[in-house]
Amino acid sequence: MHRSEALVLTKIADYCACFVEILVTGGAGYIGAHTVVSLQQRGHDVVVVDDLSRGSKAAIDRAEIITGHRVQFYCANVRDRESLKSIFGRHDIRAVLHLAGYKSITESMSDPLKYYDNNIASTVALCSVMKENGVRRLVFSSSATVYGAQRDRRSIESMRTAPSSPYGRTKDVIERLLMDLSATNEGWQITSLRYFNPVGAHISGMIGEDHRGQPTNLLPLISQVALGLKPHLKVFGGDFETPDGTGIRDYVHVVDVAEGHAAALGEDSAPNVARTFNLGTGKGSSVREVIATFESATQTRVPFEVVGRRSGDIDAIWADTTMARASLRWSAKRTLHEACVDHWRWQTTNPNGYDVSDRSTA
Repeated sequence: MHRSEALVLTKIADYCACFVEILVTGGAGYIGAHTVVSLQQRGHDVVVVDDLSRGSKAAIDRAEIITGHRVQFYCANVRDRESLKSIFGRHDIRAVLHLAGYKSITESMSDPLKYYDNNIASTVALCSVMKENGVRRLVFSSSATVYGAQRDRRSIESMRTAPSSPYGRTKDVIERLLMDLSATNEGWQITSLRYFNPVGAHISGMIGEDHRGQPTNLLPLISQVALGLKPHLKVFGGDFETPDGTGIRDYVHVVDVAEGHAAALGEDSAPNVARTFNLGTGKGSSVREVIATFESATQTRVPFEVVGRRSGDIDAIWADTTMARASLRWSAKRTLHEACVDHWRWQTTNPNGYDVSDRSTA
């Protein structure tokens, strides 16, 4: 065979190989929808399963508009094994990104059974169906909450985990489950991503963080005050052991988080090994600093008052991203200022989030 012909065939093979079907659980959620866009932009065909209890079908519809590619969507709970079996039977799934799960620290403190039942049971069901279908590549969307309160506020993957909320403990349990699964020598390739505080929205303003009822995350709360929907922001805790007394977190743009998930999928990981990576910026910002950045980025005013701490909150935490940079060749590219601008664009063009008519009560 002529060298030029061999080169053409190789390129065709590479082109076809990149168009594999990836299953994304929780793909209609905040991080999920942005991850769907990132995957499609990398040439993957995406299948989404989401029961829409926390996500919106409108997010999927808009992701399709952004990328110009169709998403195969199934409205189902990941704990439903029969639905999963049907989906795997219809598609040539090669890998799974598992993002489905409840994620409110405050809610988990008041209803831990709900979190253990949903988050852990769905992972067991998913891995069982994957095993039955010979799919061994899994990227799990974990959380930096598994670290809990540490003496060293710069979180490194090798640290002992000590989550301080039921939500964080469900993530910790799942990570341990996946480590046990990888140790079975059945060829599992598992990557867990401990993402820090995702903020911002897609630059198009078409997808972002949607809320039902009262938001609990900082940037959406700040936006409500800036829009005049609330008279002031409640800052939970002014007596943390930080320079200005307010809690410090690592705020990472949601598009960077999404690209981190896509990068993990492309990592050439060894079988029978579960690997863990942080997704963050590598630096922390206090609540007061976030407020000031938002005011500067959007030219708005955000009055606030300091109130008591919330149960489960810790003083400060940010990511060490050395491993992600080295192994995934990933690093956060967008600033907190950009995240504020992007979130404000999303919020002002979608003041009520996604249309209620686009939602389902699955």
